[in-house]
Amino acid sequence: MTAHRRGPIDSAVEIARQFAADVVAPVAAELDGRPNAEDCFSWEIVEQGSARGLRTLTLTPDYGGAGADSLTTAMVVEELARADMGVSVVFAQNLKLIQALQACATEAQRARFLPALRDDPRYLLAIGITEPQTSSNYIIPHDRPDTRFVTTAVRKGNGWIVNGKKHFISNGNRASLYMLFAQTDAGKSLVEGSTCFLIERNAPGFTIGRVHDKMGERLANNAELLFKDCFVPDENVLGAVGRGFEVLTTFFPASNAYAGASVLGVAGAAYDRSLLWTKDRVQGGRPLIQHDTIAAELAEMRMLIDAARAYVHDAAWKADHRDSGWDPTLGALPKVFAAQTAWTVVTKALELHGGYGYMRDQGFEKLVRDAAAFSHSDGVNRTLLLKAAQFIRQGA
Repeated sequence: MTAHRRGPIDSAVEIARQFAADVVAPVAAELDGRPNAEDCFSWEIVEQGSARGLRTLTLTPDYGGAGADSLTTAMVVEELARADMGVSVVFAQNLKLIQALQACATEAQRARFLPALRDDPRYLLAIGITEPQTSSNYIIPHDRPDTRFVTTAVRKGNGWIVNGKKHFISNGNRASLYMLFAQTDAGKSLVEGSTCFLIERNAPGFTIGRVHDKMGERLANNAELLFKDCFVPDENVLGAVGRGFEVLTTFFPASNAYAGASVLGVAGAAYDRSLLWTKDRVQGGRPLIQHDTIAAELAEMRMLIDAARAYVHDAAWKADHRDSGWDPTLGALPKVFAAQTAWTVVTKALELHGGYGYMRDQGFEKLVRDAAAFSHSDGVNRTLLLKAAQFIRQGA
């Protein structure tokens, strides 16, 4: 399926692998351990990733990017997560939103925003969907009018007045440009009555709220977005008015695959460390790996990771080739399976390390905290299963 792409893929993945090893891994534990959530983020990591082309990997060559496809991007995202999942999320968020922006923006909007994104090594993107009262409603959309965004945009003159609040937003306090979803028709559901707006960081009436103090994935900041009579001009409407959910449909498939790739990187790191540990640690007069029960545990970990990776890669490739076997469950299930796999693998790895695994200086505590993030991040797993079930009922 991908043999003809091996050269470009290998090049991008190798760049990501070296960047992760040389730049991210040496500082990840120290950044993760900082008590202030905002201080866990590193602009130096972002800038060094920019210098290697990783921040703009999916940007089209017309605008100075590599034009990477979703499969290549998923592989890069996993490599970054092997060193730190938070860093992987920072870059993955940018890469998938570049894809959505390029797919939905007008030529005038591309000309306004993409050169700045290309040229500024700190230019990050964020997407404002989740609200304190609105989370799974957009994962499993309902057509009832009470399932709408609380954040509203009301027409005024040649633009819109936005009021409301988003939270849990990845890159929320760091982005230069935001894709914001707001209700523009109060009488309809968010599926039929929401609109996507491009919000610039310096827009009057837009401020950043608190930065969330997360248990894991700490090298990626999540924050609140606050809107108080924020004026957005008509030229910043992304897509059509009232058709915001159509913008989301361009975002979901690759987003799900990248989320699965991110958490899978954590599983891969746990497996690699377990393999080294069981070869070196001697119990009962021989290395742990020579004990059948331990070897079987490692084999099961490897099997789960390989299966989850194949699922994620299949979804990523088909997201770009919808006429080659895509079905909507691929926009939900691979992330769930990867998250479940990561949790299983990390907890098995913790047990294989015995008492040493429970010591914070061994780093497994961080892997457990990071793996836990994707039971909810990018869609609650149970909700995504229900989403897939909905597609199955419809004959997907």
